[in-house]
Amino acid sequence: MAAREIPVYLFTGFLDAGKSTFIQSTLEDKRFNSGEKTLLIRCEEGEVEYDFSTFSGQNVDMQTLEDEEEFNETALQKMAEDTHCERVIIEYNGMWSMQTLYDNIPEGWVVAQEIHFAEAATYPVYNANMRNLVFDKLQTCDVIVFNRCSEQTDLDALHKIVRQANRRCNIFYEYPDGRSILDEKVDPLPFDINAPVVTIEDRDYAYFYSDLMENTDQYEGKTVQFKALFPQSGKPMPDSVFVAGRMLMNCCAADTQFAGMACYRGKHEKPRPGSWFIITGKIRLQRNRLFSGKTPVMDVVDLRPAVEPEEPVATFY
Repeated sequence: MAAREIPVYLFTGFLDAGKSTFIQSTLEDKRFNSGEKTLLIRCEEGEVEYDFSTFSGQNVDMQTLEDEEEFNETALQKMAEDTHCERVIIEYNGMWSMQTLYDNIPEGWVVAQEIHFAEAATYPVYNANMRNLVFDKLQTCDVIVFNRCSEQTDLDALHKIVRQANRRCNIFYEYPDGRSILDEKVDPLPFDINAPVVTIEDRDYAYFYSDLMENTDQYEGKTVQFKALFPQSGKPMPDSVFVAGRMLMNCCAADTQFAGMACYRGKHEKPRPGSWFIITGKIRLQRNRLFSGKTPVMDVVDLRPAVEPEEPVATFY
């Protein structure tokens, strides 16, 4: 029997970023809170204490988790059973890994929305000193809200921090006078997606791969060329298929993984594992039984040996 589906509203950010204040106002809003059985999971003690008496609906149970080890499937499932909740709100600790969350949310819990909160003045400092934690929260969020902006806030710098990790989320800048400004700046891709052959320079591979995964449909039928590696290890594949891509570092050396796609070689000779080559191919979308929807694959048009690039690991910097 399939698990009952429970929507999860996830709020992330470092201490004093504005998560509790937003959750408080959200639960005071009758449009959101009309009495549904709500489980509120608080993963850190902030300066703002919840005032349950002002909530629009009075059917909210709060549970507090103080340590990351406590955030496990068994504990979360017990909370849901004890409260008979219809939905879950999580105020997630900014120092905890998002992998912990996604590895442990119970079956049937579905993240309906993920909002990241940040204090505009201190966020560049967090980014400079704890880039891995910043990137960790940015890469999956749907919305980021920068609180306490001023006329001196460098909006371009904040925009750049976000877009290096996430090109699809909405960015809002909140001011003490109540103004809320949507960031509508359009970032041009560092390559021409409408060219007859979309040529990806070595320095732009991370942006290409990120955009390919986020806007897959736009690449269907496109002919693309880039320098790639055929990794020495990986899952066994049919002789007609190989994998082409690059090692990609999201934020730090510990967060490096291979980012590539399956390539159908046709009449071309299969590359030697561990070799570099310049590949030109036409992208098509293929249904993948491991994922919902389709995934991009490439039909090889041309394949030429190449030397290893000066920076073999792709980055967003």
